[in-house]
Amino acid sequence: MISRIDLRGDALPEGPALRDLLPRADFDVSAALEKVRPICEAVHHRGDAALIDFAEKFDGVRLDQVRVPAAALARALHELDPAVRAALEESIRRARLVHRAQRRTDHTTQVVPGGTVTEKWVPVERVGLYAPGGRSVYPSSVVMNVVPAQEAGVPSIALASPAQAEFGGLPHPTILAACALLGVDEVYAAGGATAVAMFAYGTESCPPATMVTGPGNIWVAAAKRYFTGRIGIDAEAGPTEIAVLADATADPVHVASDLISQAEHDPLAAAVLVTDSVELADAVEKELEPQVAATRHVDDRIVPALTGRQSAIVLVDGVDEGLRVVDAYGAEHLEIQTADAAAVADRVRNAGAIFVGPWAPVSLGDYAAGSNHVLPTGGCACHSSGLSVQSFLRGIHVVDYTKDALADVAHHVVTLAEAEDLPAHGAAIKARFGWKVPEST
Repeated sequence: MISRIDLRGDALPEGPALRDLLPRADFDVSAALEKVRPICEAVHHRGDAALIDFAEKFDGVRLDQVRVPAAALARALHELDPAVRAALEESIRRARLVHRAQRRTDHTTQVVPGGTVTEKWVPVERVGLYAPGGRSVYPSSVVMNVVPAQEAGVPSIALASPAQAEFGGLPHPTILAACALLGVDEVYAAGGATAVAMFAYGTESCPPATMVTGPGNIWVAAAKRYFTGRIGIDAEAGPTEIAVLADATADPVHVASDLISQAEHDPLAAAVLVTDSVELADAVEKELEPQVAATRHVDDRIVPALTGRQSAIVLVDGVDEGLRVVDAYGAEHLEIQTADAAAVADRVRNAGAIFVGPWAPVSLGDYAAGSNHVLPTGGCACHSSGLSVQSFLRGIHVVDYTKDALADVAHHVVTLAEAEDLPAHGAAIKARFGWKVPEST
């Protein structure tokens, strides 16, 4: 059901050569870009009318309006299963605890007497958040996007999720209920590239946003790339990934269930086990079959994901080599199921989120650990972070110098300006002192 890659015996290569040996899904955003271009421009020129036409084309429902009425949000919350409401409320509570602690405070440094630089943190003015639809419903993604934006102090928050024919053109009611729980009352029935275009350009019903965040399919990723420079984005999210670094102490039942839990997202989802134990590899492979047979979404998601080129069991000589492999892979989700898992986890450099030991599975992080599940994919964890309060903040330096403080450093500024052949830079300093630069004191 899942292939093997044997990296034992020979010295592991460095850098890109090692990455090239590891499994990865085909995810060509560049090719998708040309297909989303006319969609985005249609929204630009036709606004809500284009959104309504695309909802009919892609989602099979003709909308009366794109914005979700307040009454629909209230009704969704009223009709929400009490157990689901309690779970969402606990997820929100835990996420607020973690994300509130991330909020940076302004800091002033006195560089010299009379000269200070203050770094102040200012939230973006308006953000458009995206909650996927399609194969599954993701109220958890509403929580993971809204909470950090709120804790950052973003004054204007809107959310889009695809129209659902089953619900009369509204997004899924659990999505709407999650928005209502969080106090988000600006919600739109728009999906994929059309939602990103709506936020980027603005339409009759939706003012433009300065930033768009949230996971989605390849069309969402392509639209984010299309609008890079016009709006801020979190990341071009690709198919979800789990990597498990495990040794002989790991429980194969746990490992198999965690691989399956990611495979059920999407046929392109990646499930990778890195281990130095052939016995564990054999046991996990044996365990996969009955667990897969006992669950849902087998033929359309789980089996294609586990048998695809993006999933594999990678055999290594030891935990040290395993660490090199998972650092090269840069997984969205990395589980450490080894002896002394905390110490091993502390040595990891590249991962979107790290889950330590047998009692911290990825599923916990998806819903209720307090961490954020909007994470870098496709190896981007080697250079990028997951969604956080910082994603919605901009650091601005405020420079405040007195005349004496400027006079003390003026000759250095003029010298550097002349060294760079930018005499007007130096002249801007000289003009403040009657064109004669003061001597350094």
